[in-house]
Amino acid sequence: MEPALVAALSLGLRLSAGDKDAWIVPEEAKKLKNPIPVTEAGLSAARDLYKDKCVKCHSETGKGDGVEAAMYSVKAADFTDASMMKQKTDGELFYKLSQGRRPMPSFKKQLADEQRWQLVNFLRTLAAPSANPDKK
Repeated sequence: MEPALVAALSLGLRLSAGDKDAWIVPEEAKKLKNPIPVTEAGLSAARDLYKDKCVKCHSETGKGDGVEAAMYSVKAADFTDASMMKQKTDGELFYKLSQGRRPMPSFKKQLADEQRWQLVNFLRTLAAPSANPDKK
């Protein structure tokens, strides 16, 4: 076998083994633009959905430390991590909400497109810097 091919295969195996929990999102999904504007009504509706569908694993604050999070080998996303959230497109978040991946269920049939986009808008607020950082 060609040395370059062996090296490429070896690198590929190491990358896939080292990042076995990576959630690959198709490029076309990453490029989707959120058609739902951010409004107080939309954020309020999404907050209610989040409390109903997401809090058990992601917690009320979004840190990924909800009461059921420790039950699973896959760590729940920390939506308060501003650096991580800046790297995720709205389309990527929408895709993950829609498709799900064990242990997270797919919400494609449970929630309308508009609701999932509103959730994307809400998740963004969890990573937003506090309006008053001095307030404890």
